[in-house]
Amino acid sequence: MPNRSAELPVDVAARLRHTAATRPDHPALRWDGGTWTYGELHARVDAATAALQGLGIGPGDRVAFVLGTTPTFVEVAAAVLRAGAAMVPLLPGLAPDELRFAIADSGAEVAIVGPERLDDVLALRDQDALPGVRVIAADTDAAGAGAAPDGVWEALRDAADEPARVERSHADLAALVYTSGTTGRPRGAMLTRGNLAANQDQSLAGRFHVSADDTILLVLPLAHIYSLNVGLGASITAGATMVLVERFDPAACLDAIAHHGVTVVLGAPPMYVAWVQGGGLEHADLSTVRLAVSGAAPLPVAVIERFRELTGITIEEGYGLTEASPSVAATSMAPAPAPGSVGLPLPGIELRLVGEDGRDVEPGDEGEVWVRGPNVFQGYWNDPAATAAALTPDGWLRTGDVGIWDDDGLLHLVDRLKDLVIVNGFNVYPREVERVLLGSGDVAQAAVVGEPHPLTGEALVAYVVPLPGQEVDVDALEARCRVHLARYKCPSRIEVRDHVPTTATGKIRRVALREDGG
Repeated sequence: MPNRSAELPVDVAARLRHTAATRPDHPALRWDGGTWTYGELHARVDAATAALQGLGIGPGDRVAFVLGTTPTFVEVAAAVLRAGAAMVPLLPGLAPDELRFAIADSGAEVAIVGPERLDDVLALRDQDALPGVRVIAADTDAAGAGAAPDGVWEALRDAADEPARVERSHADLAALVYTSGTTGRPRGAMLTRGNLAANQDQSLAGRFHVSADDTILLVLPLAHIYSLNVGLGASITAGATMVLVERFDPAACLDAIAHHGVTVVLGAPPMYVAWVQGGGLEHADLSTVRLAVSGAAPLPVAVIERFRELTGITIEEGYGLTEASPSVAATSMAPAPAPGSVGLPLPGIELRLVGEDGRDVEPGDEGEVWVRGPNVFQGYWNDPAATAAALTPDGWLRTGDVGIWDDDGLLHLVDRLKDLVIVNGFNVYPREVERVLLGSGDVAQAAVVGEPHPLTGEALVAYVVPLPGQEVDVDALEARCRVHLARYKCPSRIEVRDHVPTTATGKIRRVALREDGG
């Protein structure tokens, strides 16, 4: 595939300027209560860029933002890039401790926070947990809650002058996207402008094949790399119209599809599962939908088949990971429908399946998935050891996922080398949860595994062993998890045991836990 990302503008902010110049009156964003054209969005991003520059933000800086799937998120994200800085998008559902760590670890100078998390972040600032970080309320209504913010985004933007033009290159950092780490702490994946732009073009060419005539449903959190780059980034590149829905409700989303004439649904497995399991799909008007995409986690074949029976639409699946910006492979690349596989690599992406001996495996044999292409990240922020473990000297990304090639040359994922659990499309590493459980003071051992769940794909189960002479209060442990972990990382069940299976060196035998329940 020709490197279109080297020919097109360098990032989403520059691509927005290009789209606004060619189609200024075309709807860019629609949501409950409003519409912005590409011309209006471009003007707002210019004002927002000037506001950031007024705060001293420029090339090399990082700006954190904790915002939902709203027009403000789009405006802020594009403005950060246009100012020459790097985005640090954070999910609103993160626990206060997770927000503190990511904002502090990134070295963000400014945090722009929506009303649902403003009090939490202000409390962290006032506790000196975020030294030197200015907290900006995302809107006027949020500014009166709790402690006083360091500014209000709307007021700063409306009072701004013309922005200074900043030129950036494909090699410049565009985003730090925090993904759970095997050590128990999230790690910031460093994605350049070139990485993001390349994957936008790869997605448009091979998976998310949309145009300016399409209307895209975006209900997944925009802070998730899948929604951020495949949804928002690729849609702006194509000049498509985006319909923003802040929270997924099965019936409300079906109404939005019909009302706005949505042609492309960007989804994740829990959405399709909810629709299939009594979500009103039988009576919905999906006549305008020509493409439904699922990503972030595996989708059961039974759900794909039932959705097709009810709607006549075949869901296109894909495989990706944050470190690949994120899309790697898709069933849309296969010559025919291939339920159960993740298809073939997107244009410009190389895939290998590598055995323990470092050699490529034969078809039908299992191997670790290795990825190489212009979309592969530059490493982990401030973590050279983890970077060296993930990237080979010649640019291959070791994913930790295990796959096989079938007889048709399609990729099937069969296991994970890492202990990753995917809940509602979000990555959770057991060690992160275990660290919280072990910090309670009465737990000697903690082991967390994933188990199948009909709605979320997987759910977390925790097995804990009390310290000698101690009794574990399960209710207190559950409350501790809610304080220190995002909701999707909290175990659905905590069981007290007198032992957990371990190896001779003390490592938890997670396979045994999954097979026999501890």
